[in-house]
Amino acid sequence: MKELKERIIDSALILFENKGYHGVTVNQIVENCNASKGGFYHHFDSKDELLYVIHDTFITYVLEKAHVAKETYHHPTDQLQAMITSFVKVFDLYKPHIYVFYQESTYLKPQYEERIKEKRKQFKELLFSVIEKGQQTGEFRSELPVVITGMSILGMVNWTYKWYRKDGGKSIEEIADIYVDLILHSILQEPTKRLLHL
Repeated sequence: MKELKERIIDSALILFENKGYHGVTVNQIVENCNASKGGFYHHFDSKDELLYVIHDTFITYVLEKAHVAKETYHHPTDQLQAMITSFVKVFDLYKPHIYVFYQESTYLKPQYEERIKEKRKQFKELLFSVIEKGQQTGEFRSELPVVITGMSILGMVNWTYKWYRKDGGKSIEEIADIYVDLILHSILQEPTKRLLHL
């Protein structure tokens, strides 16, 4: 059986998705998952904090995977490939969290919004640093502006939440491979493409 905290989060995800953040009370959340208000407040200070935890869960996952990619691989091409793959997979692993994020993020309290923005900034800077290093080592095309290239990758992958379906024609792994193929073909120098048989 799932831990109480997970049950509360799952319950909130369903209710927020169907009724909106302001249309749901703590009582409804605990009733939906057979918990008590005492159990709720043991894990969360408020409904506001619960919304923050929902947002933070998938952003933390992507950021941690990006750090692992940088630490595990030496070459920027491998680092970027791993970062893109884990970034795409989050839309399958945390689909309800991401839907609620885009639907309800305007209701985040300022202190929680700042924490989310900081993690998103850290991920963006990690991505930019990999692109910059790839240009310095000659793996990536040097004429491409780092910021525009990075923001293009973020925009492309972030839009996945709009159209991805678990029961669609492609698995999330296949979709990740397509993104990697598109992005690497765009930014790799020709000698690197030949080396990787792209």
